[in-house]
Amino acid sequence: QSSLTNSDIIFVKLHAPWEVLGKYAELMNVRMPFRRKIYYLHRRYKLMNRIEKQISRFRGWLPRKPMKLDKETLPDLEENDCYTAPFSQQRIHHFIIHNKDTFFNNATRSRIVHHILQRVKYEEGKNKIGLNRLLSNGSYEAAFPLHEGSYRSKNSIKTHGAENHRHLLYECWASWGVWYKYQPLDLVRRYFGEKIGLYFAWLGWYTGMLFPAAFIGLFVFLYGVTTLNHCQVSKEVCQATDIIMCPICDKYCPFMRLSDSCIYAKVTHLFDNGATVFFAVFMAVWATVFLEFWKRRRAVIAYDWDLIDWEEEEEEIRPQFEAKYSKKERMNPISGKPEPYQAFADKCSRLIVSASGIFFMICVVIAAVFGIVIYRVVTVSTFAAFKWALIRNNSQVATTGTAVCINFCIIMLLNVLYEKVALFLTNLEQPRTESEWENSFTLKMFLFQFVNLNSSTFYIAFFLGRFTGHPGAYLRLINRWRLEECHPSGCLIDLCMQMGIIMVLKQTWNNFMELGYPLIQNWWTRRKLRQEYGTQGKTSFPQWEKDYNLQPMNAYGLFDEYLEMILQFGFTTIFVAAFPLAPLLALLNNIIEIRLDAYKFVTQWRRPLASRAKDIGIWYGILEGIGILSVITNAFVIAVTSDFIPRLVYAYKYGPCAGQGEAGQKCMVGYVNASLSVFLVSDFENRSEPTSNGSEFSGSPLKYCRYRDYRDPPHSPVPYGYTLQFWHVLAARLAFIIVFEHLVFCIKHLISYLIPDLPKDLRDRMRREKYLIQEMMYEAELERLQKERKERKKNGKSYHNEWP
Repeated sequence: QSSLTNSDIIFVKLHAPWEVLGKYAELMNVRMPFRRKIYYLHRRYKLMNRIEKQISRFRGWLPRKPMKLDKETLPDLEENDCYTAPFSQQRIHHFIIHNKDTFFNNATRSRIVHHILQRVKYEEGKNKIGLNRLLSNGSYEAAFPLHEGSYRSKNSIKTHGAENHRHLLYECWASWGVWYKYQPLDLVRRYFGEKIGLYFAWLGWYTGMLFPAAFIGLFVFLYGVTTLNHCQVSKEVCQATDIIMCPICDKYCPFMRLSDSCIYAKVTHLFDNGATVFFAVFMAVWATVFLEFWKRRRAVIAYDWDLIDWEEEEEEIRPQFEAKYSKKERMNPISGKPEPYQAFADKCSRLIVSASGIFFMICVVIAAVFGIVIYRVVTVSTFAAFKWALIRNNSQVATTGTAVCINFCIIMLLNVLYEKVALFLTNLEQPRTESEWENSFTLKMFLFQFVNLNSSTFYIAFFLGRFTGHPGAYLRLINRWRLEECHPSGCLIDLCMQMGIIMVLKQTWNNFMELGYPLIQNWWTRRKLRQEYGTQGKTSFPQWEKDYNLQPMNAYGLFDEYLEMILQFGFTTIFVAAFPLAPLLALLNNIIEIRLDAYKFVTQWRRPLASRAKDIGIWYGILEGIGILSVITNAFVIAVTSDFIPRLVYAYKYGPCAGQGEAGQKCMVGYVNASLSVFLVSDFENRSEPTSNGSEFSGSPLKYCRYRDYRDPPHSPVPYGYTLQFWHVLAARLAFIIVFEHLVFCIKHLISYLIPDLPKDLRDRMRREKYLIQEMMYEAELERLQKERKERKKNGKSYHNEWP
């Protein structure tokens, strides 16, 4: 049928009758309902059952749970309350068939039709098979299943009910008014298939698990707020009007009072306080608990959705692989048919070239970070000589803020380049099947974007201010630019700014691109149709015309959705010790993300092909790797970036409570003075000597200034050599890293061991179901034979048939 808007476009509508659906459902082992479930309760659980009845009576007096969906608006998802078995036309009488038109739902029908189209030979020739080849060579522009009508209705769903499943999904899932309710995962699975249903199940589970992490992170932050006035360190910084700090850059940066950084010291305490170590341990354990309980949740979903015994079919070879290696063939050990073969030497050479490309792109990321470092070094001097007093007095914060914004722009630009490079390298490897191609592309894109997003954060956390030298002997880039120092209050404030700005900007940009871009494109399409056909024209278009005008789903499937969440998971766990509010920001974003993705799938995209999957694939292994990395990075953040270890060493070894086994705030008296070294101003290098002599502080030129380090004074036998306290702090940092990592890894492995992947009640249900299914099959067969015998007796015929 020709398109109403463009006569050059022809729509080919496909319909599968009952006979075709039944035949291929049997070939594909599609599981269908055949008997309602009988819930069995063991005697030993009778007491628990009575207790639960009493609790349910008590709950009846309580207000209704607001997060639960209204069951009256949801359709009866019958297959979840029935035992299922592979469909068989010979045993069709065993299955519950009320209406042949609705026995196979639309997702199953679409999957069967796609299975047929992928195996139909459209032309004489060796490889002229399948719909994908017709799409790749341009014979067809698109192929998609249709949405079930409009997602809007003039009538209220509460009074007139849902007009179709799409309308129901919009009202109870994609609408902003139900943001606080649980997701109707069974309905999502029925409409979009198991693969998309599993994504939303994982996203919902991740969002739910973020609640305790966000609560604890907020508690750590509020603990810092409540203890701010009792913090001895910030008090000493705010009262240190007589301590003059050395300039933080060459020439233009002036001397400054330590008390000028009072507000930064207070902000640092909000994130770096006594609860930070506990929170870092909690988040490391949380990541393990999240993954272990997701495995249990996935097992329950796989059982409810009949995915336990499902195995992927033997995948077809990619056309590109076939075209490249069609001359050399070997027998497939599974199908027994000849297929193209890639030599081992050719495969290795391609992998080496691909690995070299990955290494080169990582070097590009490092070069970009190096450029940001040079920008920070050069700009801090420029801002120090700025005309505006606000910027001049906060030159380091202004440098960090602008550097983070520039870094974000570079990240977004490089992401576009990385996608093209990853696509080129993956095609260069010539993967054999689509799943191999998808896994290879996923790994490259994650590696590129993870390094791109976190490289500058790693620099600030572990390198900023660590290798600067000391006044009079600064280390320089290319013997020209002096390396940037930390703020007098520490480097943690820079790390917090980096994480906060990048996280907020990244999530805002992703949400705009996910929903804003399709909305604008669809709005433009509707606008052109209104101009050509008027306001009533579009409403009269058939459903296939409306769906064609929607945006197609991403070419990489759910890749972008998973990648965004996995990168967020990394940001939430890897540097969470420096930014406890990261889980809270992630939680707020995910509550919005679920509804954005739902709205996009229901209203802005063409209906994707329903496909099956047992789990989230390669992403689970990536999540486990991030969980291991987060333990290491948080150990280094606490030991190296924060002042937790230096304070601990001072409290137990050098403070007023030394040797008493105490570490309260009273033991921190004098810590600020002990953590600062003395420098003789006359020892400045010519290119580092500031333009001002510091006479504005005391009326005469300064002789000494202070800087953050543990070094001997200028008149000691070894001027500016490391003190004994420096070595004590260094030894304590290394010891903390080793103890923290081993302790947390032991806890993680213990939790992994104690939490089984399959819940015990689910294991019992599976065993009992297997037993009951066999019994029901025998009973159904026996009933059929008895009916046949009765009919024969009525007809006066008797046959001696063996048991089939």
